[in-house]
Amino acid sequence: MEEPIINDHNKQEYPPMHTAEHILNQTMVRMFGCPRSKSSHIERKKSKCDYLLAEAPSAEKIQEIEAKVNEVIRQDLSVSVSFAKRDEVPASVDLSKLPEDSSETLRLVSVGDYDLCACAGQHVANTSEVGTFRIISSDFADGRLRIRFKLEA
Repeated sequence: MEEPIINDHNKQEYPPMHTAEHILNQTMVRMFGCPRSKSSHIERKKSKCDYLLAEAPSAEKIQEIEAKVNEVIRQDLSVSVSFAKRDEVPASVDLSKLPEDSSETLRLVSVGDYDLCACAGQHVANTSEVGTFRIISSDFADGRLRIRFKLEA
C-alpha cells in the first residue's frame, strides 16, 4: 500500500485528554445509544463534550459514566493507528463529522477493542498514560448534555 495522504489536522490536542475523549465518546454510545459528541472542546487542563440525549441522566448515571471511563483506562489498552480506504471502513465507524474535503484514505484510531473511529489527532500509546478521568460538571438543556472533565495524574 502506498503512503496515505491524510488531511492536515487543524489543532494540536493534548494526547492523554484526546484519548480520554475517545473513551468517553464510546462510553456514551454504549450507555445511552447516542451518537458520539455533537461538539467538543479538548484542552490540557479541562475539556467538554456535548451529547444529544432525549432526557437528562441522573446524578448516579453521571457517576457511572466516570466510573466506566476509568475502568476502560485502567485496562491498559493499546492505542493504535491504521489506515483504510473510505469504502473499507467498518460500518460501525461514524464518518458524518468528516470534512467534505477529507481524503479517500482515512486514519483510524483504535483504543483496544473498546473504540474505533476516524481521527487525525494525537493520542497516547496506551491508556495507562491517560491518568484518572474526572467529570467536574454536567448540565442538560434542550436535549443536549454537556460534560466538563479533567484528568488527574
